[in-house]
Amino acid sequence: MTIEKERNRNHMSKSVFGDLDVLLEHADSKFSLVNIVTKRARQLNNWIRVQQLPATDRREYFASEPLVDPETINPNKPVSIALDEIADGKIEYRRTREGIK
Repeated sequence: MTIEKERNRNHMSKSVFGDLDVLLEHADSKFSLVNIVTKRARQLNNWIRVQQLPATDRREYFASEPLVDPETINPNKPVSIALDEIADGKIEYRRTREGIK
């Protein structure tokens, strides 16, 4: 492997794990983080779908709009929006009970 490829590989892995560390500050485990992101992405996906309906067809749906700056998001990527919200500390997570041990 060339030196340049090795540098790029090291740079990418550090940035990915750096992002993961920031995200894990807001959850107690990777499993919990995945559950938080999944639930929030579903909410955002519902919001995106409702926004595409004509105003006369919109009913009461459980749809929460993005908590990050709407100018900087791609509405076709609800998982990325959810990750940004968690990294910014806009989504609060609290364990309600302990698991089976």
